[in-house]
Amino acid sequence: MITCSAPGKVYLFGEHAVVYGESAICCAVELRTKVSVEKSDDMIIESVLGRTGLDHEIHPYVSHAIEKMSQLADIQGIRIVIESELPVGSGLGSSAAVTVAIIQALNHLYKCGLSLEDIAKTGHEIERMVQGNASPTDTYVSTMGGVVMIPQRKKLDLINCPIVVGNTHKFSSTKELVSNVSKLRSDFPSIIEPILSNIGRMSIVAEELVAKGDYETIGQLMNVNQGLLDAIGVGSSELSTLVYAARNSGAISAKITGAGGGGCMVALARENNAEGIAKAIENAGGEAIITKNTEEGVRLESFHG
Repeated sequence: MITCSAPGKVYLFGEHAVVYGESAICCAVELRTKVSVEKSDDMIIESVLGRTGLDHEIHPYVSHAIEKMSQLADIQGIRIVIESELPVGSGLGSSAAVTVAIIQALNHLYKCGLSLEDIAKTGHEIERMVQGNASPTDTYVSTMGGVVMIPQRKKLDLINCPIVVGNTHKFSSTKELVSNVSKLRSDFPSIIEPILSNIGRMSIVAEELVAKGDYETIGQLMNVNQGLLDAIGVGSSELSTLVYAARNSGAISAKITGAGGGGCMVALARENNAEGIAKAIENAGGEAIITKNTEEGVRLESFHG
């Protein structure tokens, strides 16, 4: 049995704009999805969603990954067990993490020889099969770890402050939200395109701020980014409640992370107030997770046999 894991991610800047070629800054966080694989007589996928064979409704990313890797290896039967610290549909890159982890696990099991770049590329192809117009951001960051500017694929310095994630537990569909923004852009191009452009421009400005470790100014821009995400219709009352709870308890910044509509928000904290921010998020009805940026992307956890 081979076990691989891959991290989730949070966006500092760039959600939705990155779909249209604008820049985004995204960082891997130490919340991981673990995938264990072994050869079997049958196709078996086990997760919190249930136990299935190849199933494009319940396990779409894993099923597509198996089919994709079958083009490189003779996969007759496989048993896959998935454990994750990442809630599904939350904006933390759960689909990218499971996709990247399964590709790397099968890569090791069948000795396919894929590089990290290959894994990121294959992962993005699979996300596009499931979601339609998916950004390469999530799969690239989950594969490579660290802090990455997309589409430049440029590694930036690590974010060296506590990161607090607040989960609304309201499921949201990335595909649906991306489609809604696309329609809004199509209906009002002269209004929506500049908003998306400004979201992208924040990443360019913030690149130097990340290098300086100027989290206060980064936070100001993240808060502006939140307002622009609300403007394109991807906010929700639940997210806004957690965002303002975090800000009012002393967070440097707080905004949506991911597609929006539900799922999670992210706050940057100072060293001494992460616990207070987490408590404020929980008092406002959310689930809080204190985490940190991680340099490690997809990794081999264990190899037996």
